Amino acid sequence: MITLCLPSPAQSLLPLSSKTLNPSRQNIIPSSDSLKSPNFEPLKNRLIRQLDVGHLHHAISTLDLMTQQNSPPDLTTYSILLKSCIRFRNFQLGKLVHRKLIQSRLELDSVVLNTLISLYSKCGDTETARSIFEGMENRRDLVSWSAMVSCFANNSMELQAIWTFLDMLELGFYPNEYCFTAVIRACSNAKYSWIGEIIYGSVLKTGYFEADVCVGCELIDMFAKTSGDLGSAYKVFEKMPERNLVTWTLMITRFTQLGCARDAIDLFLDMELSGYSPDRFTYSSVLSACTELGLLALGKQLHSRVICFGLALDVCVGCSLVNMYAKCAADGLVDDSRKVFDQMSAHNVMSWTTIITAYVQSGECNKEAIELFCRMISGQIQPNQFSFSSVLKACGNLTDPCIGEQVYGYAVKLGLASVNCVGNSLISMYAKSGRMEDARKAFDILFEKNLVSYNAIVDGYAKNVKSEETFLLFNEIADTGIGIDAFTFASLLSGAASIGAMGKGEQIHGRLLKEGYESNQCICNALISMYSRCGNIEAAFQVFDQMEDRNVISWTSMITGFSKHGFAARALEMFRKMLETGTRPNEITFVAVLSACSHVGMIYEGQKHFNSMYEVHGIVPRMEHYACMVDLLGRSGLLVEAMEFINSMPVMADALVWRTLLGACRVHKNTELGKHAAEMILEQEPEDPAAYILLSNLYASAGQWRDVTKIRKSMKERNLIKEAGYSWIEVENMVHRFHVGDTSHPQAQEIYRELDQLAAKIKEMGYIPDTDFVLHDVEEEQKEQFLFQHSEKIAVAYGIISTTPSKPIRIFKNLRVCGDCHTAMKYISMATGREIVVRDTNRFHHMKNGVCSCNDYW
Repeated sequence: MITLCLPSPAQSLLPLSSKTLNPSRQNIIPSSDSLKSPNFEPLKNRLIRQLDVGHLHHAISTLDLMTQQNSPPDLTTYSILLKSCIRFRNFQLGKLVHRKLIQSRLELDSVVLNTLISLYSKCGDTETARSIFEGMENRRDLVSWSAMVSCFANNSMELQAIWTFLDMLELGFYPNEYCFTAVIRACSNAKYSWIGEIIYGSVLKTGYFEADVCVGCELIDMFAKTSGDLGSAYKVFEKMPERNLVTWTLMITRFTQLGCARDAIDLFLDMELSGYSPDRFTYSSVLSACTELGLLALGKQLHSRVICFGLALDVCVGCSLVNMYAKCAADGLVDDSRKVFDQMSAHNVMSWTTIITAYVQSGECNKEAIELFCRMISGQIQPNQFSFSSVLKACGNLTDPCIGEQVYGYAVKLGLASVNCVGNSLISMYAKSGRMEDARKAFDILFEKNLVSYNAIVDGYAKNVKSEETFLLFNEIADTGIGIDAFTFASLLSGAASIGAMGKGEQIHGRLLKEGYESNQCICNALISMYSRCGNIEAAFQVFDQMEDRNVISWTSMITGFSKHGFAARALEMFRKMLETGTRPNEITFVAVLSACSHVGMIYEGQKHFNSMYEVHGIVPRMEHYACMVDLLGRSGLLVEAMEFINSMPVMADALVWRTLLGACRVHKNTELGKHAAEMILEQEPEDPAAYILLSNLYASAGQWRDVTKIRKSMKERNLIKEAGYSWIEVENMVHRFHVGDTSHPQAQEIYRELDQLAAKIKEMGYIPDTDFVLHDVEEEQKEQFLFQHSEKIAVAYGIISTTPSKPIRIFKNLRVCGDCHTAMKYISMATGREIVVRDTNRFHHMKNGVCSCNDYW
């Protein structure tokens, strides 16, 4: 165990031992030859004046002139010149001065040697600094030891710093405030924080805590950085008898960085009441706190004050303002952020990266983010790892890996490709583009994988419906010992939800309960979504009901769940309760509310909520909301009204809106209007296969087979491929997938035998196959055979022979469920006494005793 044997405070008043004396101090005094030279003093004064204004090269020239005129510089001159090189951070010139000093053959004293240690410490050359220190031998004084401790501490050599500090104590030196500050800095990490606490006790005992502000600041940082212990950090702050602006700003900054934004703002107000005027760093931190809390009004007040005090053009403050306006903008726009950015007098990599990140996070301005990145690099500003990370995210959002690969190539050129945040963004970019093989390669070549790396690839597999890979990686993470966080669990739950693997989801639920995440808001929201998307809406509601802390995502997830399951009344009641709690709805909330109205034909309610979006909540409707209204009118058969609504839109309807109308035309067999909708889609997205397929289906249902043939021929010529329909079911944690007429399953014979028996049973009960849903020009008998080879019917038959009668059969389909299959499964639920739950691309159908939750309105 390390113990600190410090001399008592009283000893510090006594003369230091011979080790602290300066035996070569006389060398600072100029030699008699120098004093005799009439040029020495004028040249020395000229050199000092040049240093005062930062003209280091001129000062070096003067130094050379002194030597040439037989007025060699003394140690004082060299010492002043070295310190100026350090002050102006021109370390190369400092090394040049050192070489000239060696050539001068002057005997160096401890003052010059200590300055040299500081020079090499600041330029990262710890070996040269150590060599100078060791060569000093009995000329080492307290400054030498402090400089060496500081050298190691500042160059990530914490253990050497601590040992050097302990060696100093053993030799009888009494540490000063600089020495304490340096060694505490070395202890500001989890590994050596326990030593830091011992030193803290020594600082209190010796009285340096009360005597020096810097020591207190370093202690605050130690507690905050090592374990996020803001309680201990704040106790240090409160105990400090003297505080300056740096101390206040440090504490405000640490509160902001460690998630205590409210405390940061309160402390800022206390600071002002104490009579301190904030500087650019203080404003930057408190603006960040406003951003964290979404306090745009307070942020604007601070912005006004920043302008009044002339700090608005500062890069540090400007970056915080750009970030605040981007994250707090109610409509997701970045106009105010851009205004702040454009008004800044000078830009550096930090300001460019902040505005690029703002555009990416807005969700709508990814192209602009890439354009800004190009402007930045054309302006000779070299991007850093965070710049690359943000622009790669923009490429991922645009699903444009080609540009992303060019960006990554530039990162390779600059040597930043191996940085984790760049590699992680590359993984996400490929994943969002559906290129999971490339994402996996990017993951595998990462030199050092962290939890974010694993989360990126797990999330990618989950979103690309590759559940097996997702869960294999989950086991791999556990084996590495990295640990699993809330995001990992959320991604795994998303993976289970995407394929309806409720068994896997329940296993993950059990695991996260063991890990203590049961009250985590993010996890609970993911659980609501998982159970809802897997078909168990009551389990989702149970999770929601037990949550102590709900946010807009929690409410929206539950409203979306009820909406998708056809429980419109419960969805709207949930929305009403949400508003009563004071939770502000967002754009996604209104998509869920309008969808709920659409699923059951509540036209008046839907129109009322649509109108309230802007009038009551200040939310500008987006294209998704207009599409919901078209769906609401179209499902109800009000196709003319839907067309009038489209024509009245303040913006031009996009392909989503026209695709929604085309789908309604297909249901209500309005060929003319459907043809117009398809033309509008193809005008905007000529390569969209969905438009061709919907129009083809519309013609097929109307018996216009020539038109069907023309469309299919056109698709073939354009090389457009229709997405193959398939259904799947999870049985005992295994997902079984079926395509139309699938015979590849090991139990295919049993499945088709059961299917034949079911067909016979339900026909006796009154089921009549609806051959209108066979979109091929074949005989009626063959059409009926085709109907019973649909993937959802095969999946139901397998569910019946593979699961216990007490369990609901949950079927999932990647396309809209076939109308005949919908009818058949209602009869099957009655014939077998089984509950059947079907999830297609639009919604859930709960079928029990021959009745569906959609009431045949879908």
